[in-house]
Amino acid sequence: MSNCLVTGGAGFIGCALSTGLAERFDRVVAVDKLLPQVHARQERPAALDLRVEFQQKDVTSPGSWDEILPGFKPDVVIHLAAETGTGQSLREATRHASENVVGTTAMLDAFCRHEILPRQFILSSSRAVYGEGAWVAPDGRLVYPGGRDSEQLKRREWDFPGLAHQPFAAAVTEPRPSNVYAATKLAQEHILDAWGKAFGIGVTILRLQNVYGPGQSLTNSYTGIVSLFARLAREGRSVPLYEDGAMLRDFVFVDDVAGAFHAAIAANLPGTTRFDVGSGQASPLSTAAWMLAKHYDAPEPHVSAQYRLGDVRHASCDLAPTLEHLPWRPSWPLERGLPALCEWIETQLP
Repeated sequence: MSNCLVTGGAGFIGCALSTGLAERFDRVVAVDKLLPQVHARQERPAALDLRVEFQQKDVTSPGSWDEILPGFKPDVVIHLAAETGTGQSLREATRHASENVVGTTAMLDAFCRHEILPRQFILSSSRAVYGEGAWVAPDGRLVYPGGRDSEQLKRREWDFPGLAHQPFAAAVTEPRPSNVYAATKLAQEHILDAWGKAFGIGVTILRLQNVYGPGQSLTNSYTGIVSLFARLAREGRSVPLYEDGAMLRDFVFVDDVAGAFHAAIAANLPGTTRFDVGSGQASPLSTAAWMLAKHYDAPEPHVSAQYRLGDVRHASCDLAPTLEHLPWRPSWPLERGLPALCEWIETQLP
């Protein structure tokens, strides 16, 4: 028998993973508390494969784990459970720290109580851990400018003068979180790294870029900029572009993300490894907005000059190391992924 535990397993990525996991493992258990902000309906999602056992539990609760683990010893743990909103995390830091940090430590403590040592952990981390990342100065030096403060943003100084953005690379770019959410994700990485090394367990950390696609929450205003753009364009409204609309993002389709998780399971790498997961295509926010406006025959997007504290200017990644070490390759560029998202949205909204 081979068993898999998925925390946050009823979420966007968990549902996308579920069919492949059900085919790979003898038993799969998805644990999720069905946070109302994400799950408008407090019920098992239809997209979760029926072969997956679902338990509505809170990962921060020791009692929940004491109900889950007796009789179930996972070989592989996919840790997706997390609070996600970047701007929200600055005002609800305790909530994010509780779910992301305490949720992780409560899980590990429960494994110790029940004398369970999985052979592999796979953590869904985030490109947010890099913050603004590394930029290149005119003399070729790598510079870490840090987060943009409110005064800089009020002046509409979106970029860092004289510096050029560099794609994130797990082996090179130093993590420097610029919001509370990002700090808690990095804490998750450190906790699992330390625990895995102590017990000789492989830990694979996947730092995801901006994930989008069918199954994404259409009610959560704190995640899913692409689905938000699609809804606005579908309603015949002009999409507002924050800052100057030139912020770079790597939009990665959820099926490609699911493929990266399955590749990490197959690779079963020892020690702690970190990989960036994206499409390999850095696009300005305006590109996605214009494509969706054209799809729905909506008004042209407009630059609003609004901004959010904690947002980074640019975010993209170097996929070469990931492609070298994992049996995986993305296959959903925006030109293919956005129409698929829009087609799914039509089945969800009146």
